[in-house]
Amino acid sequence: SGLKYEEYVRVKLGIVEGELIASPLDRGAGASMSLVRADGFCVIPQNREGIAAHETVSVELVRDMEQIGKTLVLIGSHDLILDVINDRMMEETKDMCLSSTHVGSLSGLIALKKKEAHLAPTHLLDEKDGSYNRTITQEMFPDEKMVIIKGVRRRQGWIVKPGNPLSIGNISDITPEVRYINRQRGAGTRVLFDYLLKKEGIPTKNIRGYEHEAATHMSVAVAVQKDNADVGMGIYSCARALGLDFIDVTFEEYDFVTYASYLELPFVQEFLKILRSDAFKAKLEALGGYSCEETGDLIYL
Repeated sequence: SGLKYEEYVRVKLGIVEGELIASPLDRGAGASMSLVRADGFCVIPQNREGIAAHETVSVELVRDMEQIGKTLVLIGSHDLILDVINDRMMEETKDMCLSSTHVGSLSGLIALKKKEAHLAPTHLLDEKDGSYNRTITQEMFPDEKMVIIKGVRRRQGWIVKPGNPLSIGNISDITPEVRYINRQRGAGTRVLFDYLLKKEGIPTKNIRGYEHEAATHMSVAVAVQKDNADVGMGIYSCARALGLDFIDVTFEEYDFVTYASYLELPFVQEFLKILRSDAFKAKLEALGGYSCEETGDLIYL
């Protein structure tokens, strides 16, 4: 936050293990939908640069606590399907909803470990065997009964301008002359990109824009669309939504990690019901770039 003005930040709220968790929503003039989604406003006083994660704050509520108590809190990796699930949840239950904060897969698992979220969306690659999500979950929660809720398989690759004017085909085509837009540290997409660089022996200093980070796949696509970058790694559905070209790199597994005990929560049960529904699968088909062979399956660890 700037020091000059008092700022009102729109937040989404949810209750995890008896604690009220506030997650900031999109800010700025173009983020009108965050006004509709907000449960309240957190005030950042004048002469403060911001509020640290995990700090206790006061929130002016615009929704009652009964509604807030029915909010499923997700912190972790971003995907367009989270908005689809939230829409379905609100349509079918009228009072349950989903709050998602996009901080990357690893930070999401850390938030889950701190009991700040009910679910952590994640797609972290194990370089040793090519599997997703199981190894990191076992390492981070060695003494807990955990569950991986299988999500979707999704097309991950290079998002480029229409016609692919720079002829990007693989990572070796991202030369120092090409402007790249990266993802934040801890994001599964960043882990995959770093793995590909390492595999090809390409130093990060050769990637122009390696330090330029975006918080979501859609932000990567927007950067390419607005000519702030030539290429970025992201998911097919975001490229398609903005009319951009896409070059496949891999199909990855986008899942949801949670505690086994949380499966009994009513909004987690509703989440599972939606994941397994034909209506959700039909929406995936419309978005493009997804497959759902295991969607809604449970893997106990």
